[in-house]
Amino acid sequence: MEKFIVKGGHPLKGQVQISGYKNSAGPILAAALLSDKPSVISNLPQVSDVANLIEIIAQIGGEIEWLDRHTVKIGAKNLNPQKIPANIFQKMRISVLLIGPLLARFRSFRVPHPGGDKIGLRPISTHLDAFEQFGVKIWRENGFYCFEAPKDIKPAHIVLKEFSVTATENAMMLAAGIEGKSVIEIAAAEPQVQDLIMMLENMGAKIVWTHPHTLEIQGTKNLGGANHEICPDPLETGTFMVAMAITGGQGKITGINPRHLTFFLEKMKEIGVDFAIGENSITVNPSKNFKAARVQVMLYPGFPTDLQPQISVLLTQAAGKTLIHEPLYENRLRHFEELRKMGADIEITDPHRALIFGKTELSGTTVDASDIRSGTALTLAALIAQGQTIVENISNIERGSEKFDEKLRSLGADIEKIGE
Repeated sequence: MEKFIVKGGHPLKGQVQISGYKNSAGPILAAALLSDKPSVISNLPQVSDVANLIEIIAQIGGEIEWLDRHTVKIGAKNLNPQKIPANIFQKMRISVLLIGPLLARFRSFRVPHPGGDKIGLRPISTHLDAFEQFGVKIWRENGFYCFEAPKDIKPAHIVLKEFSVTATENAMMLAAGIEGKSVIEIAAAEPQVQDLIMMLENMGAKIVWTHPHTLEIQGTKNLGGANHEICPDPLETGTFMVAMAITGGQGKITGINPRHLTFFLEKMKEIGVDFAIGENSITVNPSKNFKAARVQVMLYPGFPTDLQPQISVLLTQAAGKTLIHEPLYENRLRHFEELRKMGADIEITDPHRALIFGKTELSGTTVDASDIRSGTALTLAALIAQGQTIVENISNIERGSEKFDEKLRSLGADIEKIGE
């Protein structure tokens, strides 16, 4: 089992380039299956979830050609969804995004339940309900979801059961591959949804927002291939901002889109982080004192759930009492148990709320990276902890963070990756 060995007390300094967004790469790669014409996708992050998704596409007949380390050409002319490898499909949540594109091109197939982070109940019922609104028949059989689309599937007016990012993306991709106009209400609007819209428009669909959460999609059975660059990762941007701030460092984060982080950046100002925003960069300066704040996770453009663990680490170093409210996932506070091992003064009041009392000194110990974001957050805590911290189960971090340890090391962190 691979792990990080981190010795705290080193201010981070220098410049770091942000990778492509893993949460955007999933739907973009899936969308390439909507056409029998090849697509070229660039700025792909080299993370295990992306590698596994590409492996699934290859095993069902996709033609994969790597043009460089972060650019892949995908040909999807000769797909066979009956060959979906269950063992890989079950490893990650983003595999669910293959269902919409495959339904647009094939009448029937089956898939196992997708996997992903253990941050709470994450059923795919919203996806299934959306597909059923398109007239798709769905049933469970021997641990698989079985899908059968109508012979001549029609566009539809879809009302999602919740603001689900991946269900919005799945419904969009299916609608884009159906001739005629579909409408999706209660649509999520996160950066990865916006990125997918650009990809689908490049392929030939016409998509407009008729309301902040309503999409109108003019689909076609003759979608073409596209050249598309994955948007920069806003979560990695926020993570490195926190890393520089808590270590008292100074550095520049490049290749970003600050418009994807408006609410997060305002919260960082409120806490007292000193930074300056450029056109596609953020410069973080040493900050004197951090102040407690109220952090409530909300739908985009509100505070992102995937940056709550990282900012929680920052707030252990803020004077006063902070309330963290995480309404989306009941297991998204698991990192607090690990932070308490390190000496943080945290009271978990219920599965969705916690109080952080700061400022507290953290000490090195052994902690568990139970999911991508808690793992990155605990690594950040290790950067300021007295002594040595061992972060275990880092395969969870590497599912979504490209060369996280190497980037930290380039900024001056004392971090070593060991194990098989």
